[in-house]
Amino acid sequence: MIFVNLPVGNLDASINFYKAIGFDNNAQFSDETAACMVWSEAIHVMLLTHAKWRTFTDRPIPPAGSSEVALAISLPDRAAVDAMNAAAAANGGTADINPVQDLGFMYSRSLADPDGHVWEPFWMDPAAIPPGDQPG
Repeated sequence: MIFVNLPVGNLDASINFYKAIGFDNNAQFSDETAACMVWSEAIHVMLLTHAKWRTFTDRPIPPAGSSEVALAISLPDRAAVDAMNAAAAANGGTADINPVQDLGFMYSRSLADPDGHVWEPFWMDPAAIPPGDQPG
């Protein structure tokens, strides 16, 4: 399992954003300082208020507009990638913060949550990778 921990400025707004792009809230691991947002059995995102974040580290929270990590997440098809970006834009996030990538066998778009955390929803069909581009 992986738990991605993200500092957020407005916990309620962040919960609503992550629900809108397809995550579920696990109330068992949520309170007024944190919310556990579930993508799958293996992937959880912990949204932490700035005060809660600071109980884990003294390192500064990156300022708005900076990028520390981009979290790529696989979706079942191109339409799901487009839908996630549309939901992000309609719910306090920013869609297409980087150029759309369409390589035929892979399609991705980038979005930012309300705090500027970067997500890259993508779809890929490994069987469609041109033979000369195969890894190995």
